[in-house]
Amino acid sequence: MEIRRRKNQIEISELDPFLAELLRQIPTSANTEGAPAAEQRIFSPPANGKEAELCAEWKMYVEPELRRLFQTATQTVGADLEQLNGNEKSLANRTLRIPTKHADAWLSVLNQARLVIAAKNNFTETELNDHLHSPIGSRRDLSLFQVNFYGFLQEFILRELEC
Repeated sequence: MEIRRRKNQIEISELDPFLAELLRQIPTSANTEGAPAAEQRIFSPPANGKEAELCAEWKMYVEPELRRLFQTATQTVGADLEQLNGNEKSLANRTLRIPTKHADAWLSVLNQARLVIAAKNNFTETELNDHLHSPIGSRRDLSLFQVNFYGFLQEFILRELEC
């Protein structure tokens, strides 16, 4: 896999089918439905519920806008990921081109996906910081790999935006 910036795009080339599939899973992975811990983590009110009026205003005014922003970002990422659809049985490597104007959407959705996956799997800080964990022997291990892979992509996108 190679990642580089080309003009107004971030290009991820030489994506093998496994990594292409992990990328295709980003919108689904970011979905908090059926995961109350993830929902609480992403839409946590300020003041940890100690100030009832502030939390009520947050729920009424801020949370709906956050949901709308997350939904719009997820739709943008989903549309970009359409490039990876096609012959799913092919073992050929793929290329994904992300317009730099979509970078904020990608950062948002990747972050949300990481938070949801971590909450669904109840990962500890130690597990999340163990970047040498291997091999992938279970669904939980694959989920931890996803969190780290998505974090790597976030880091690269941020680095490219700074340039």
